[in-house]
Amino acid sequence: MSANGADRYVVGVDFGTLSGRAVVVRVSDGAELGSAVHEYQHGVIDDRLPETGAKLPGGWALQMPEDWRSVLREAVPKALSAASVAPEAVIGIGTDFTACTVLPTLADGTPLNEVPGLADRPHAYPKLWKHHAAQRHADRINELAAERGEPWLPRYGGRISAEWQFAKALQVLTEDPEVYARTERWIEAADWIIWQLCGAETRNVCTAGYKGIHQDGEYPSPDYLAALHPDFADFVATRLAHPLAPLGGLAGRLTPEAAAVTGLPAGIAVAVGNVDAHVTAAAANAVESGQMLAIMGTSTCHVMVADSLAEVPGMCGVVQDGIVPGRLGYEAGQSGVGDIFGWFVEHCVPAGYAEEAARQGVGVHEYLTELAAAQRPGQHGLVALDWHNGNRSVLVDHDLSGVIVGQTLATRAEDQYRALIEATAFGTRTIVAAFDDAGVPVTEFIVAGGLLKNAFLMQVYADVLRRPLSVIDSDQGPALGSAIHAAVAAGAYPDITAAAAAMGKVRRGVYQPDPASADMYDRLYAEYERLHDYFGRGGNDVLHRLHALREEARR
Repeated sequence: MSANGADRYVVGVDFGTLSGRAVVVRVSDGAELGSAVHEYQHGVIDDRLPETGAKLPGGWALQMPEDWRSVLREAVPKALSAASVAPEAVIGIGTDFTACTVLPTLADGTPLNEVPGLADRPHAYPKLWKHHAAQRHADRINELAAERGEPWLPRYGGRISAEWQFAKALQVLTEDPEVYARTERWIEAADWIIWQLCGAETRNVCTAGYKGIHQDGEYPSPDYLAALHPDFADFVATRLAHPLAPLGGLAGRLTPEAAAVTGLPAGIAVAVGNVDAHVTAAAANAVESGQMLAIMGTSTCHVMVADSLAEVPGMCGVVQDGIVPGRLGYEAGQSGVGDIFGWFVEHCVPAGYAEEAARQGVGVHEYLTELAAAQRPGQHGLVALDWHNGNRSVLVDHDLSGVIVGQTLATRAEDQYRALIEATAFGTRTIVAAFDDAGVPVTEFIVAGGLLKNAFLMQVYADVLRRPLSVIDSDQGPALGSAIHAAVAAGAYPDITAAAAAMGKVRRGVYQPDPASADMYDRLYAEYERLHDYFGRGGNDVLHRLHALREEARR
């Protein structure tokens, strides 16, 4: 509360893969008073360019900056209205973004796809986090770094992802040198949106560390970059370099132009940008060492604060101050989770299931979940690998693909659906084991994200992990986390830890493992491990050969 006793509020805006969400939050206790969602007009651009209809190659995923601006225009005013909060009572705004979602711009922040004459150039558009067409460039980055013994490579589990800044930038340089030459700033969308709000370029320590290979105060050296490509030597100096701002810091003040767009008062605090997964740690009050937070949606991101530095195989990164200032932040992840279930329902379920679901008045997901939940662990006789969108952790290989073993003529859709749910749980267990084995113990497992609504799935995870599951007590974790950061930036709390304690929401130990189910899952997980290593660690390279054949046929 303010000195005169009036309530104060902050706004959090979460920019997701398909939509943006704004929430209005009370500073004193984190109460969420109103929210609004705005769907992107263009969504994920993975087939054809919207301006020209030009066909995109496989593995591409682009977005439109105007879709992001529309969230500020539409969702923020509607959230204020839904909350019945007067704009003058709002003291700050915070945002988060998917990452690595990165775009080339002019020096003033104009996206290159909006520059006259470049709308027909795919590389002028923002590359969404799940743009995987830069894999060969990531492979080159990894090979050269390993050859040279680059000290930053172990901080990322030994492999840089195709999703990250340097691989995507190298792809632009290699495939469209003219667009690369026109690129004056190469910037995460998480920082670009802050530029739109406060009128000044900022860079946050989170995306720089996890997605931009920034370690111990430095990016990769010009000498290393030149060895990748002679014209890449000055990439950091000319397109990336900028002072890094701490999380929860004040990026600037809302400009009159941004105020007119959002309906918020000019001059309020604008928090430093952040990543959707990492900002959710504050919303779930998961900011102490050993608390692993899994944000489960289309993909899953695992983040955790710790006090000791270790090399965890396949981790996406360990960054000083990467989640909360003053402590190390670890990240791992799974490239496909909810996306796998969605793919299965859309493409693999017989029409009769949809008809029966409609007769019962439920969705196909709900109907399959009901059927799958009626089974005992192991009853379907299947084991699956959750690699339909590649593997992020622990293999860091986006050319892998999904596998289901054990199918017979008696196998039904619900069997496969349950096997895929279990596969994603096994993938999470692999990640947790990697942290435990590396000396970064996971003491509590907390879940956030859209998949929380599936109680059966949550119970499977508890059984597979043999751990209690705590859950965030909010339907909009990233937006709430951004609002918490806005409260810190506005000076309402001294730091993120204090703000998370007051405004974060978590229910402890909601799902408890069933010993009998856990015993069976131990046996199934042993089979998963065998398949994981056989197909993922060189025992049989068939998945890579199939990927190469598919790409050859597409070309």
